[in-house]
Amino acid sequence: MKLEYLQHKLSEEAETERFSGAVLVKKQTHTLAASYGSANISEERLNHPDTRFGIASGCKLFTAIAVCQLVEQGKLAFSSKVLDVLNGKEFARFSHDMTVHHLLTHSSGIADYFDEEIMDDYAALWLNQPMYLLRKLQDFVPMFSQHPMKFTPGERFHYNNAGYIMLGLLVEKISGMPFTDYVEQHIFAPCGMKHSGYFALDALPANTAMGYIEEADGNWVTNIYSIPVKGGADGGAFVTAPDMQRLWQGLLDHTLLNPELTALLLTPHIHDDNEEYYGYGVWITKQNGEALKYHLMGYDPGVSFHSAFYPAIGATVVVLCNKSRGAYPILKVVEEWLLQ
Repeated sequence: MKLEYLQHKLSEEAETERFSGAVLVKKQTHTLAASYGSANISEERLNHPDTRFGIASGCKLFTAIAVCQLVEQGKLAFSSKVLDVLNGKEFARFSHDMTVHHLLTHSSGIADYFDEEIMDDYAALWLNQPMYLLRKLQDFVPMFSQHPMKFTPGERFHYNNAGYIMLGLLVEKISGMPFTDYVEQHIFAPCGMKHSGYFALDALPANTAMGYIEEADGNWVTNIYSIPVKGGADGGAFVTAPDMQRLWQGLLDHTLLNPELTALLLTPHIHDDNEEYYGYGVWITKQNGEALKYHLMGYDPGVSFHSAFYPAIGATVVVLCNKSRGAYPILKVVEEWLLQ
C-alpha cells in the first residue's frame, strides 16, 4: 500500500490516542515524516518532524556502541572483569566475577537503583534523592552500590539501569572523557547527528519538546521534577527523528563499528521472560528463527520512544513522543503497513 494510506492511518491513530510527537518511516527509497501535538503547551509551540525529544532508555544502544568501540580498539574485552577496571571501595559488595558482557546483557546480578521487579513509579525515586543533583554518572552510584547482589552474574536476565551506569563509568575510565562527551564525539558526530545530545533540563536548546505528564484532574505538567536533570549511560539523551535514522545507518554501514562487532552487538545473547531477545543495548524480535526486527524503547514520565530496523525489508521506523504513553500504538500502525 502507498505512503498516503499510512499517513492517513497515522493521522487517525494520532487523533484517537491524542499522540504528541514525531514519526519517521524509511523503506528503501520511500520516506514518511510527520509530527503531531505540542512541543510546549503553554507557548502553543507545535512539534515538527525535526523537533528534539527525550528517548529515556532508548539510548542504551549508544552506551553499548561506545563499549564495543573500546573493545575494537583493544582497550577492553567483553570478558573483562568489571572490578579490575572500576576498583573503587564503593563497589565492594559486587561480585568480582561480573564481566562487561554481563552488564551489557542485563545479567550482572547487581541491584538496580530503579528495580522494575519491585517498583513501577520512576518519579517516586526523587522524593528522597533530589533529581537536580544528578548531573554525572558518579552521582548515581550511591543509589545502588550499597545494595547486595540479587543473583550470581550470568544467572538470568534482569533489566538494569545501574548496570549501564557501570558501563558508562568504564567508558569514562578508559577513554579519559566524560561519558556524554564521548558519545557526542565518537557516535553522534560520525553519524552526522548534529541536533542530538545530552542536554540538561534546565538548559534545553531551541526546538526541544518538553515532556508532559497528565495529572488526575486532566491538566498537563512538565516532567522536569520527575527525571534526572541530565541523562547519561542508562538513558536521557535527546534526539531528532532524522538523527535517529542516521544512527541506524551509521551502525548498519559500519561507520561506528567493524562488521564483526556490529554482528556481535546484534546477536541475541539472552532472552527475557516474554521471550524477547537482547543483544548489546538492543532488543531483538525473532520470527521463524530469524531476526524480524532490532528495536529500541524508552519510557520515562513524559517520554515514550520506539525505534526499529527490519532487516528483511530494509526499513527503519522512529517514533518519538513527549508524553508518558503514545509511541507504541503508533509503532503498531506502522508495522501493520510495513509487514503486510
